[in-house]
Parts: sequence; structure tokens; C-alpha cells
Amino acid sequence: MMTNAKQRMIEETMKRRDDAVVLLKSLLDAKSISERNLEELQQPDLIKQVTGRSSMDNAIASTRRLIDSFNRVLDDLRRNMSEEDIRVIGKLEPSLHL
Repeated sequence: MMTNAKQRMIEETMKRRDDAVVLLKSLLDAKSISERNLEELQQPDLIKQVTGRSSMDNAIASTRRLIDSFNRVLDDLRRNMSEEDIRVIGKLEPSLHL
């Protein structure tokens, strides 16, 4: 049986991951709109010309990495954490919100 602390950690991590998924969808929509606007204005994406990637591409990639990280944490929480690990993390939790 899962303890309340572990269940709470899983639920909080899932919520943060789900928030990141919503953000990713918003970023993808914004990128599409931005590209359409640049095309209509016949303007290049200057950042993309210099770096090879637009700032939206970078934000999307970063958000995808964040989602992947949340998924790995969830996997670890579900499989590998002992009750002692959970107690230690619970003691550290308030300092992480600074």
C-alpha cells in the first residue's frame, strides 16, 4: 500500500507534468501563429537565421525535456523510493519552494 506522502508526491508531480503539457500545447499553437504572421509579413525569423532555431523552437524543446523529466521522476516514485527516502524528501520539501 502506498503511503500518503508518496501518493501526494506522485499527485503533485503529475499536476506539474500536466501543467507542462498544457504549456507545450500553447507553445506549439503560438509557434504556428508566429510563423504564419511572419510569412504574411514576408519577414524572416531573425533568431532562426542566426542560430538555426527560433526562440519558440528552443522553448518547445525545453518544455519537452521538462515533461520527460517529470515522467522519469514519476517512474522513480512509483518503483524505487523507499519509505525512508520519502520521509527525507518530505523534510526537505519546504526549502525547495524558496
